[in-house]
Amino acid sequence: MKKFFQEIKADIKFKSAGPGQKLTESVGEKAPKEKPSQPPVRQPRQGPTNEAQMAAAAALARLEQKQPRARGPTSQDSIRNQVRKELRAEAAVSGNPEAPGSNTAPEPKEEGSAHLAVSGVYFTCPLTGAILRKDQRDARIREAILMHFSTDPVAASIMKIHTFNKDRDRVKLGVDTIAKYLDNIHLHPEEEKYRKIKVQNKVFQERIHCLEGTHEFFEAIGFQKVLLPIPDQEGPEEFYVLSEAALAQPQSLERHKEQLLSAEPVRATLARQRRVFRPSPLASQFDLPADFFNLTAEEIKREQRLRSEAVERLSVLRTKAMREREEQREMRKYTYTLLRVRLPDGCLLQGTFYARERVAALYGFVREALQNDWLPFELLASGGQKLSEDENLAFNECGLVPSALLTFSWDVAVLEDIRAAGTQPDTSILKPELLSAIEKL
Repeated sequence: MKKFFQEIKADIKFKSAGPGQKLTESVGEKAPKEKPSQPPVRQPRQGPTNEAQMAAAAALARLEQKQPRARGPTSQDSIRNQVRKELRAEAAVSGNPEAPGSNTAPEPKEEGSAHLAVSGVYFTCPLTGAILRKDQRDARIREAILMHFSTDPVAASIMKIHTFNKDRDRVKLGVDTIAKYLDNIHLHPEEEKYRKIKVQNKVFQERIHCLEGTHEFFEAIGFQKVLLPIPDQEGPEEFYVLSEAALAQPQSLERHKEQLLSAEPVRATLARQRRVFRPSPLASQFDLPADFFNLTAEEIKREQRLRSEAVERLSVLRTKAMREREEQREMRKYTYTLLRVRLPDGCLLQGTFYARERVAALYGFVREALQNDWLPFELLASGGQKLSEDENLAFNECGLVPSALLTFSWDVAVLEDIRAAGTQPDTSILKPELLSAIEKL
């Protein structure tokens, strides 16, 4: 047995000693070295096939459905973005334009990004109809109001008072004081003292002078600023004095007063950005821009306060009702939500809403897009939960933030009538002008 193992060891040493040598060769001669074989040419990596891309998209959609609905960008989002970047880089090396993500913009820019569900949050100026970005609202509305002075100075000054001054309590106090001045003139037109307002009067200074637009309003309705002498005082003082022409038209003063009292701040309205998409397996996948998650200074302070409270709650047992209240509070931190409605033919109707808007706003949005807007229908959330148009619930209270996919369903009676008429219930129900602008998701 010992000899057997020695033979095996000798054989191993012989095989590991390297190439052999002929006895006729001199000791100094070495066996010719073999040329190192050329490394195999690395073939460029080919992008996934269309089937693989569809499978990956379906997997991402399933992942989205498993994630909690009310959330902002998480590590999963960053992982998917990194995967897209790597796939694009590989596609650039291999020269394959069909790699996943190549049909999107190179970077997820907020405007014009092809892969985003919506490029951003936009608003409509009620005075000009212009479409504004989120950061343009206040400046453009201010410009529009100032331009309005050339056509209607009274209306422009009223809009300036209610819009430029943010403290609503101070605005109400000032407006009520101006209305009192005008009431005194209307009730006592023969009393000269009511037609004069002392600019340096304490009440005027504290309630009216501090508000933007009030001086323009007085001038627009017929007051003139003049210097009048004061008894037992050396120098004159500044007064607003109502002109004779304005005094002769008391109905105009009363109308201007009512306009001032009933006016509201001019605010840009949220643009729905209505879009219609063809049927797609990616209907439940939402890539939202940062506009849907950005927090204002007030919201940041609120988040800090909520986190401090959360630390205190860790040591406290919570009931189910307490947990539900906390979930609702998490939902309320979103300002906007992007909603899609899957129609009977599979097409998708998409729009942007405030998270605090009521479900009735979505019903109205869908109804405006239908050919027969008078027919009753229902909207179902995930899991078949019916959203009633009559319920006074906000989207964030229903868990429909920051995005959600809903399903359109005809009312039972309407569905029976459709089938009785021999019409397929899955035929297109949208207005023709919307179908002509249909897009691919």
